[in-house]
Amino acid sequence: MNKLPQAIANFVDANNAMDPQRIAAAFNSDAKVFDEGHLRSGREEIAAWASDYVARYQSTMEPTGVVQAGDAHVVRATVRGTFPGSPIALDFHFLLQNGGIQSLEVTA
Repeated sequence: MNKLPQAIANFVDANNAMDPQRIAAAFNSDAKVFDEGHLRSGREEIAAWASDYVARYQSTMEPTGVVQAGDAHVVRATVRGTFPGSPIALDFHFLLQNGGIQSLEVTA
């Protein structure tokens, strides 16, 4: 697998540490996250989203592949947690800007 850009590696590490504030810190201040049919904008909303999913799912992710096109990266990961069907494979669609994550969409 290709080496992950630092911002994405920071997100993965923070996710696996189940640390919502570190997860939010991987994003730019005006970033957006689209997950489970909801859009979150800005670090405050992203931290709340991360806090919610950490509490509900206690999930960890193991990247298994990455495809890059410019600043866009799709990371395929095996996600394990306290949810039905665990583990599952999810795609994390990242757009990087200025060294941080500008947007993330999580898809099955």
